[in-house]
Amino acid sequence: MSDAPDTRTPRIAFVGGGNMARSLIGGLVRQGTAPGHIAVAEPNAELRNALAADFGIAAHADGAAAARDAEVILLAVKPQVMRQVCEALRPAVQENRPLLISIAAGIRLDQLDAWCGGGVAVVRSMPNTPALIGAGASGLCANERVSEAQRRAAETVLGAAGVTVWIDDERNMDVVTALSGSGPAYFFLLVEALEAAAVAEGLPPEAARLLATQTALGAGRMLREDGEAPARLRERVTSPGGTTQAALERFAARGLREIVADAVSAATQRGRELAAGSGD
Repeated sequence: MSDAPDTRTPRIAFVGGGNMARSLIGGLVRQGTAPGHIAVAEPNAELRNALAADFGIAAHADGAAAARDAEVILLAVKPQVMRQVCEALRPAVQENRPLLISIAAGIRLDQLDAWCGGGVAVVRSMPNTPALIGAGASGLCANERVSEAQRRAAETVLGAAGVTVWIDDERNMDVVTALSGSGPAYFFLLVEALEAAAVAEGLPPEAARLLATQTALGAGRMLREDGEAPARLRERVTSPGGTTQAALERFAARGLREIVADAVSAATQRGRELAAGSGD
């Protein structure tokens, strides 16, 4: 028997056909996954038909039908309906023993396992909205039943829309949600504030919008491509006694770091509350 790894693309079923599922399906197809290996379940006929037409995949109204022969099932539904969805999938999961991937905030590995009947290989993931343009960041956490091959499968699916990072301690998934899951909104708020401040100082709105958004894009690319720590990049831009130093000193005086720490803490705590309230 050969010891070579199985590189065959697994059969993947998406339960939920919203924006995040669409972005992952599109990324998988662009990277070479055969449309015939992908199925989706989406009760909304308009969304379901669009996915079938755009990507050539099988589309179903019912989750059990999509998941019947799947080796990977990705749950892309709201946390409030996750238990109901898992219980409907239980017969297929117990028969085929697929890898189960959830992208719902606050739903724990043990809950997903129990709702699907127990003994299930489960990966919990938190992607973010830049996945919609192939620039996402996803934290992943696996239970002890997930094999190395299944870890690679999870990386393939979530990596179709950006970078993936494994988190060993599931308790830190609430921090991932607060950092990268909610994080895009923090940056959108900063750009919004920069744009408004520039307009208040007399810059035309169109110019303020373009300069603020391109500055955010350029700074993000430098963080990824330069390889230096954020602090080092900040120091490069900051000349003693210059305009940047004047702005940074005002940020420090108003407690920017403390505000950010408090905001991330609040988001983390809210994630824990959602998990506690989702039921066993």
